[in-house]
Amino acid sequence: MTNASSRSTSTLAKRAALLMTGAGLLVMTACSDENISANALVQPDSVLIAQADTGDAAPANDGAADASKSETTITPASEVPEADGSVDVKELMAEEALPDVVIGDPNAPVTIVEYASMTCSHCANFHETTYPAIKKAYLDTGKAKLIIREFPFDPRALAAFMLARCAGDDAKRTAMVDVLFDQQRAWAGAENASEALLKIWRMAGLSQDEFVACLNNRELQEKIVAVQQRAQNTFGVSATPTFFVNGKKYSGEMSAPQMAAVIEAATPSN
Repeated sequence: MTNASSRSTSTLAKRAALLMTGAGLLVMTACSDENISANALVQPDSVLIAQADTGDAAPANDGAADASKSETTITPASEVPEADGSVDVKELMAEEALPDVVIGDPNAPVTIVEYASMTCSHCANFHETTYPAIKKAYLDTGKAKLIIREFPFDPRALAAFMLARCAGDDAKRTAMVDVLFDQQRAWAGAENASEALLKIWRMAGLSQDEFVACLNNRELQEKIVAVQQRAQNTFGVSATPTFFVNGKKYSGEMSAPQMAAVIEAATPSN
């Protein structure tokens, strides 16, 4: 066990170094069962963004996705998904290297912490098909709140998270995360990631100079990597998406009825 622990710590340190520099090959298990590989691609002004193979990216809008967006109530699944364990809630909610951005009522009785990677197709699919319905039924009604924490698996995902943090206030960060997931196909596997991300950045009314400055912000890079490292070291996060609902851990994408069942089970009795 000691040798395995040492190997795990060593591997994490190496991965963090690669993530920070964007140099070399970074391969980690992402999106539950998929491998995401990143080949370093040098961009202007020494901004390094990886070319990521995301496999099957989030599906385009279809009837099911549109239906989930229009729902205001959800019928929870008859069986609550089994948790993968639990963590201490106080430790989970302790101050991070970056401030949490809360979606919903900060005083909601159910807290959902999601660790996601911006290049993860399962994360994008969750935000496309499940999140809109959960937002309307639980976040907008004060029954639950959601915190999305950074767990980038490659330099391209790191860059996207950095841009979201640089976009402005909490609402703008949330909006940028939404857009980046929605347009994941356009930038995550693009030949020129900088160009694709810059188009999205400019849609938010921000300049190219701000874009370059953001991606060269070493302190921000370090803080995002610190959030990821704490999640892996302290809470055992190894795949995305991983959710903690009032401290209970659920690994992998969930449907709206499954997530609703988890939220209902976590809601304190009156």
